[in-house]
Amino acid sequence: MTPQLRRGADTPAPPVRLLHLGLGNFFRAHQAWYTAHAADAAGWGIAAFSGSSRRLADALTEQGGLYTLVVRAADGDHTEVIGNLVEAHPGDDHEALLRCWRLPDLAVVTLTVTEKGYCRDSGGRLDLANPDVRDDIAALRRDSAAPVRTAPARLLAGLLARAEAGLPGVTVLSCDNLPDNGVVAGLMVQELAGEVDPQLTALVRRTAFATSMVDRITPATTDDDLASVAATTGVRDLAPVVTEPFSEWVISGDFPAGRPDWESAGARLVESVEPFERRKLWLLNGAHSLLAYAGLLKGHQLVSEAVADPELVEAMTRWWDEAAQHLELPDVEIAHYRTSLQTRFANPRIRHLLSQIAADGSDKLPVRVLPTLRAERAAGRSGEGAARVVAAWLRYLRSDPPSLADSRRDAALAASTGPLDEAAASTLRLLDAELASDPELVALVARLAAD
Repeated sequence: MTPQLRRGADTPAPPVRLLHLGLGNFFRAHQAWYTAHAADAAGWGIAAFSGSSRRLADALTEQGGLYTLVVRAADGDHTEVIGNLVEAHPGDDHEALLRCWRLPDLAVVTLTVTEKGYCRDSGGRLDLANPDVRDDIAALRRDSAAPVRTAPARLLAGLLARAEAGLPGVTVLSCDNLPDNGVVAGLMVQELAGEVDPQLTALVRRTAFATSMVDRITPATTDDDLASVAATTGVRDLAPVVTEPFSEWVISGDFPAGRPDWESAGARLVESVEPFERRKLWLLNGAHSLLAYAGLLKGHQLVSEAVADPELVEAMTRWWDEAAQHLELPDVEIAHYRTSLQTRFANPRIRHLLSQIAADGSDKLPVRVLPTLRAERAAGRSGEGAARVVAAWLRYLRSDPPSLADSRRDAALAASTGPLDEAAASTLRLLDAELASDPELVALVARLAAD
């Protein structure tokens, strides 16, 4: 029988100084990998919490936090065991969460909770209509240690627990695909604090919220991956992660309690993340959304299949040409990034499902595509490259996908129904009411959706 991966004397657990919300494959391929490869990795253990699922947390706990990372290049695999994840907990283990927040040496709290995890409304404020947000506000009003569900509430509960214990502050570092993600995290926590007790906002203002841009394509783990890892390593791993060779992390912010030497693993510390953030959100993530919606409609299942389709490559190139005009980086750097994306997307051994990318379009398109669309319309141009992405989403919604995952699923499906010109207006209105008042744009989206 194949032995199971376990933590032994040869892989001692480092002390927990990092706390992570959003236990999943990307975090383990990215932040945990950078921490494990830092020059001072022996001093930085991580305790991580899932969103709601117990399965992954239980599997990792059984293995002492260890897991196999498979870096999958077109010409072969490289495997390594990552050892800096020390604790893995389900998201509802609130007692464990507060215990970790109260660790005296805790220095950094990182987040990968996805765009929708920040609980923002369409105007970018805390969504007070969200039942989970309302429940968390009521719970924290009753008891600052009461169990909560949302990421902003988990952060506020932790900050309160740490303050009540008389412990120094930490840095909250967002690693999600949102512009100014650290600012967004801070604003959501501050607005939540104001709803619980206005006096708590001072505590949030004293907390350092840092921003980062993250980039590493990491698909979901399959049964074939589990079998491949066992065959390659001779060890049964319940929670391996497959990722691509490329990785990038750009960070900006203050870390008063310290942080790992992430630079020694290749991270970049800069004054402003914004240029890199826009480059990644628009060129990589925007192209992913286009390929997902248009590719699924053509019967493709994987990113690598979609970029082998000349029609989709032409649409992606038009989108890149349009978005690149609004990036504040040297042309040579943008060109190099575009070339690297083509190679990464075409990697036939990374099974990146278009259906995985297609989730939560109502949250993703406003940050991946609409900034370019607004800029193009303001410049007096059609914005056809960006409009094509919106049109692809509209067509995808009108196809009535059986497993549509979206935080505004019912509203998105309702907006997409009816005559195409009306559906185009309603879909744009769901994303941005101002854009929906542009008749030329509405007509363009309708025409592209009809093609």
